[in-house]
Amino acid sequence: MPAICRDCLKQIEQGPRCHFCGSPRVKSHPELFDLSIAHMDCDAFYASVEKRDNPELADKPVIIGGGKRGVVSTACYVARIRGVRSAMPMFKALQLCPDAVVIRPRMSLYASVSREIRAMMDELTPDVEPLSLDEAFMDLSGTERLHGAPPAVMLARLVKRMKDELGLTGSIGLSHNKFLAKVASDLDKPRGFSVIGKAETADFLHDQPVRLIWGIGPAAQESLDRAGIRTFADLLRWDQEALTARFGSMGYRLWHLARGQDKRRVSAHEPMKSISNETTFFEDTASIDILDGHLWRMSEKVADRAKAKGLAGRVVTLKLKRANHKIITRRVSLRDATQIADRIYRTARGLFDQVGDQGPYRLLGCGLSDLCPEDEADISGDLLDPGATRRSQAERATDEIRRRFGHDAIVKGRALR
Repeated sequence: MPAICRDCLKQIEQGPRCHFCGSPRVKSHPELFDLSIAHMDCDAFYASVEKRDNPELADKPVIIGGGKRGVVSTACYVARIRGVRSAMPMFKALQLCPDAVVIRPRMSLYASVSREIRAMMDELTPDVEPLSLDEAFMDLSGTERLHGAPPAVMLARLVKRMKDELGLTGSIGLSHNKFLAKVASDLDKPRGFSVIGKAETADFLHDQPVRLIWGIGPAAQESLDRAGIRTFADLLRWDQEALTARFGSMGYRLWHLARGQDKRRVSAHEPMKSISNETTFFEDTASIDILDGHLWRMSEKVADRAKAKGLAGRVVTLKLKRANHKIITRRVSLRDATQIADRIYRTARGLFDQVGDQGPYRLLGCGLSDLCPEDEADISGDLLDPGATRRSQAERATDEIRRRFGHDAIVKGRALR
């Protein structure tokens, strides 16, 4: 049976240990060298970066997230054993793990490390589709002749290189389509390497819960429960027309996934749909000054990300969550796309003025969508605001100074609120 040693990367015969280096980390599978669609997921990425940079945290439970009113971005495996999960309210996470070390996210650092990992993946194949900073699909079809080794070996080499050069680990899922590759990558974390072959797909899925499907959240699960659908076997009892009639486009998708079918291609050029930033406050607040200061800082972050990616947006969105958890969303379409923080802020502030008296608020967010290339941005100017062009030019000059001397070289007064 085809097998590889995940430590010395030798292709070997099936066995409990590698007969070259003696490692027990041997992966064997009948279709190991025939599959080429992969999903790589870093293990507790944010927390792993923090532990790498501070060895004193190695054996401690680490939670990445905001204050007591925030949510968990991610948690290391020590904290996960205690029950801590991503998106869990921070107060609940600290109840489960009171001795946890809580660290605020350092997104610029994580993004920098993510780019290093992405560069390694790009060396394997041009078909890399990132899903977030810490995970991506890869299609290695046709790369064996280039690398002199099948995709499985190159994937094992990738995660070994991540460990050796970056001090980070990742888990690999290898299969014949994206759906199953992502499922596989979750089967054996951390430092996993799981394979789902074509021949075993039906048997593997039959008794699995439908929540295994990426995107099936609590609301969708509740709808499926009402229809008596809890496992893939339940799905197989429905024909395509009935599923589509009951669940719309989701039903059509479920019918195919129940049979392990997924025709989506790995796309290296999947367009970004929106850029946003939001924060959850330590305490609910109705203070206009505090909210305005946060809104400006968010507008700057959204603008900085848009500029970094060479994008602009035509729709500005404001998001608020009240103390009773009711979410208020407002959006407006601009005449011209923009990537200027001043314009994003002024537009979002106008939206806030429509609903700002409904506080106090526990969350505030700002976003930019309907994205386009930056050369289509801020073309015609604003006839109703003669100072807009001058402020835009000042912002571009500020950007250049910050590039040379650091982000804190120039700070607007409203950012200090």
